[in-house]
Amino acid sequence: MARYTANKLGISEQNIITGSELNQISDQALVNRVKQIEIFSEVEPNQKERIILALRKGENVVGYIGDGINDVTAMHAADVSISVESAVDAAKEVANIVLLEKDLLVLADGVKAGRKTFANTLKYVFMCTSANFGNMFSMAGASLFLPFLPLLPKQVLMTNLLTDMPEMAIASDSVDEAWVKKPVRWDIHFIRRFMMIFGLISSIFDYMTFGVLLWIGASQDLFRTTWFVESVVSASSIVLVIRTFKPFYRSRPSNALLFSVLGIIAFTLLLPIMPFAKTLGFTPLSKSLYIIIFLIVGLYIVSVEGAKKYFLHSKPYPPKLEVKKRFKKALFPRRPWLWP
Repeated sequence: MARYTANKLGISEQNIITGSELNQISDQALVNRVKQIEIFSEVEPNQKERIILALRKGENVVGYIGDGINDVTAMHAADVSISVESAVDAAKEVANIVLLEKDLLVLADGVKAGRKTFANTLKYVFMCTSANFGNMFSMAGASLFLPFLPLLPKQVLMTNLLTDMPEMAIASDSVDEAWVKKPVRWDIHFIRRFMMIFGLISSIFDYMTFGVLLWIGASQDLFRTTWFVESVVSASSIVLVIRTFKPFYRSRPSNALLFSVLGIIAFTLLLPIMPFAKTLGFTPLSKSLYIIIFLIVGLYIVSVEGAKKYFLHSKPYPPKLEVKKRFKKALFPRRPWLWP
C-alpha cells in the first residue's frame, strides 16, 4: 500500500521507511534522516512518537491527526494534535482541534487564518518598536541641546493616543500573498535590526525638523506644535509603508486602516486651529510651515521605502522555507493560495 501510494505521488522508494527499518536507526540519526523520508509505513504507536520528536528536534512544527487509542502518544508529542468527531474519547480529549466536518480543507482555512493573524501581529510589532525607539531617541537627543522640553507631557500623551489609532486598525489589515503562502517564524534578531534601522531613520527626520525650527527661530509653542504635527503625520503615514514589504503603492491596505490613517492625518493638521488647541499648548501654523512638514514627511516616506528595499535584500522576509512539492496537489488540490 505504501509503495502504491508513493508511485501515485511520484515518490522514490528510497524515501520510504518501514517500522522494522526504523528500529535499526538511533534517535540522533533519525533527526538527520527524517528530513529525507516522505512516507513511514507499518509503524507502531511508539514509533509514531519517535518520528514526531525527531521532526521537532529538526526545528519543524509538527501537526498530527489521529482518531484511535494508538494515536494518543503521538498526539501528545505533536505541536498541534488534530482529531475528528467520530474518534474515540481519548483521542478527542488529547486533541487541540476536533474537526466537525469530514473535510481536511478546513485545516487549510485554519492555516490561512493563522498566517494572516501572525502577519498582522508582526506588522504591529515592527511599527511599535521602530516608532517608539525613534521617538525616544529624538526626545532624549533634543532634550540635551534645547533650553525647554521638546514636547509637554500632555502633548506626548496626545501623540501616543493619535499614533496608536492607525496601529490598532492593523488587526483588520489585508495581508500580502507571500505571508499566506509560506510559514513564517518569530525572528527576534530580524525585529531588533528592523527597530534600530527604521527607528534611526525616523530620528534623522525629527532632527531635520529640529534644525529647520531652530534656524527660523521658532518660539517654544511653535516648536512643539510643528514637531507634534510632523511626528504624528509621519508616524501615521509610515504605517502604510511598513505594513508591506512590497512597494507600498502595490499593496492595498484594508479600508479600516486606510481611513484611520487619513482621519488621524486630517485631524492632526487641523488640531492647531481647533478651539481647545491652546489648552494643549498648541499654536496655529503658517502655510510655509505646513509646506515644510509635507516636504519632510515626503522625504521620510521615500527614504523608508528605499531602506526597506535594501534591508530586505540583505535578508528576505518572510523567509523562503522548502516544502515538498510532491504533496502540494495531492493534499490541497483546490487551494493554490496555500503553496508557493
